[in-house]
Amino acid sequence: MELLFKDEVFRIIGACMEVHKELGGGFLEDVYHEALMIELNKQKIPFKTNVKL
Repeated sequence: MELLFKDEVFRIIGACMEVHKELGGGFLEDVYHEALMIELNKQKIPFKTNVKL
C-alpha cells in the first residue's frame, strides 16, 4: 500500500518519536500534547489544535 503523504507522515512520526525519546512514558495526555505542539513548531510542521501554548 502506498501512502499518499509519505514525507509528511515520516516527519510527523519522527516528531512523535522525538517527544517520546525526551519524555518517556508515564505522563498524562496533556503533557504529551503540549510537548508535541512544541516539537511540531520546532520542526516547522504546520498543525491545528484547540489547545493554546
